Amino acid sequence: MAPVKDPSSFSSLSKCATKHLNLTYHVDFDRRVLKGKVALTVEVLEDKFSSLTLDSKNLTIFKVCANGQAVKFSLGAQHRFKGSPLEITLPFELSRGQHVIVEIDYETSPSATALQWLTPAQTAGKAHPYLFSQCQAIHCRTMVPCQDTPSIKHTYYAQVSVPKELVALMSALRDGQEADPSDNTRIIYRFRQPVPMPSYLIAIVVGALESREIGPRTKVWSEKEFVDQAAFEFSETETMLKTAESLAGPYVWGQYDVLVLPPSFPYGGMENPCLTFITPTVLAGDRSLAGVIAHEISHSWTGNLVTNKTWEHFWLNEGHTVYLERMIARCMETEQLRQFKGIGGWKELQESVNHFGANSGLTNLVPNLDEVDTDEAFSSVPYEKGYALLYHLEELMGGPEVFMGFVKSYIQLFAYSSVTTEEWKSYLFTYFKDKVDILNKVDWNGWMHTPGMPPVKPKYDTTMADACTSLCQRWVKAKEGDLSTFTEADVKKLNSHQLIEFVALLLQEEPLPLTHLKRMQEVYRLNDVKNAEVRFRWLRVCVRGRWEESVTLALNMATDQGRMKFTRPLFKEVYNFPKYSEKAVKAFKEHRGALHPVTAMLVAKDLKIDGN
Repeated sequence: MAPVKDPSSFSSLSKCATKHLNLTYHVDFDRRVLKGKVALTVEVLEDKFSSLTLDSKNLTIFKVCANGQAVKFSLGAQHRFKGSPLEITLPFELSRGQHVIVEIDYETSPSATALQWLTPAQTAGKAHPYLFSQCQAIHCRTMVPCQDTPSIKHTYYAQVSVPKELVALMSALRDGQEADPSDNTRIIYRFRQPVPMPSYLIAIVVGALESREIGPRTKVWSEKEFVDQAAFEFSETETMLKTAESLAGPYVWGQYDVLVLPPSFPYGGMENPCLTFITPTVLAGDRSLAGVIAHEISHSWTGNLVTNKTWEHFWLNEGHTVYLERMIARCMETEQLRQFKGIGGWKELQESVNHFGANSGLTNLVPNLDEVDTDEAFSSVPYEKGYALLYHLEELMGGPEVFMGFVKSYIQLFAYSSVTTEEWKSYLFTYFKDKVDILNKVDWNGWMHTPGMPPVKPKYDTTMADACTSLCQRWVKAKEGDLSTFTEADVKKLNSHQLIEFVALLLQEEPLPLTHLKRMQEVYRLNDVKNAEVRFRWLRVCVRGRWEESVTLALNMATDQGRMKFTRPLFKEVYNFPKYSEKAVKAFKEHRGALHPVTAMLVAKDLKIDGN
């Protein structure tokens, strides 16, 4: 095996590997910092080992010890997005196979990109502050000095001191709590994660949280204002978990809790082990909620158990997870729904390719990330180009049952480890050894290393999509005199998946005339739809059609929540309406403080705000 090179990490991957982290945190809401101590149990991978490098970003390092002895350390030059290498020199030499415990006393910065600190006003309860983390892809180094690479997996133990009116949770099993012996206004929560996992899955949340039990291994957590609604909406979680286990093998993480975050959480969900983070935009989202939860549950196998070795192989996490998520939909609903979701995914992929440009290396399934910020590279490409490849292989290899057999076997073989595309492909050829002649005909270079859309477009069953396409075309071709033929009954026949698809199709057409948009609102009342996926697309359709009254609604949605999937395109759509470009910039500047730091950085780029 060639040594791993991770372009997104400074840490010494070939010299040593972290096996366990022991974390102690004091959460300081006044200063917006974590006062921390971490003890890393490090296994030595070479002889004459006397120094190591860890990833860190904007951390203040007070002291470093190795096996209890104070040692020399220095921080290297600050890199634009990778942070500063923390160079540690040991006063002794170690041999391959030995272990050393490196203890670091440090403090995070108020600007740590992994952490979002909310004021009481930014929470539902308005009474207490709130903290949550988001480490994927390379932000863990802003809250823990570590080997911040998915190629290294370790267990962890943590204790977290917080004000006693608040609750702390982590991506780990809860391991009790006690009064803080050094401060009677605080409480210490303890956590243990016995399954080895990469650093990007370390997660912490602190807030006025309550829980409801919704299954034998699942609690739902949120502020009390949302907790009962969340418990109702997530009631199918255990059924989904069991369905996933029937497809992918036993669930190894013990607990599967769900946390509904405040609206500024930048993603639909984050698969932190034992504690999936979910955006509140999925509440009251009809069936679109099921897709988000099925996706995060699937990550328990593809991503968390079998992990991409570097972020260049991110499609191994996301393509397989989308594949599993849609297999869950197939088992719990219908094969037609899985086919329909494939059609929607292909359109999302087309949008990402249009965004980056068909010649951009960031549309490769396996991109080169040398000197590329993983946040700037993030898109639907690894999800949907990855899914399209797996679906294409499924068709070639003999259908869903046959190919799911491969996916399950791949998970079992590579469980608890990190893999590259080459290792995945090599196993694919081994598993289907009687079909190598078919696999050899696949345009691997076209799929993996060529920008733009894939070399093959899958043929999906269009049964569920046809109704959406025909309604969309009726609107596109309608003359003024035809508008009276549209009625509320047109959309009553569509389920929520189809309604999303109908509006998504309108986005692919030339902007509709204002007369059409006003009639559509009159008969379908799309401004009143609670489903965020429908509303987000509808507002984009309206702004593109230059319906001025929709600009305020679009900016309200862009700022009421901070989910990047919605916030970025809505800001961009208003910004591209020349009359309202300045209004978009003004709204962003007013709300920037409430957005997650990564979201704020990317929206600033979209709106061409100098220096972000």
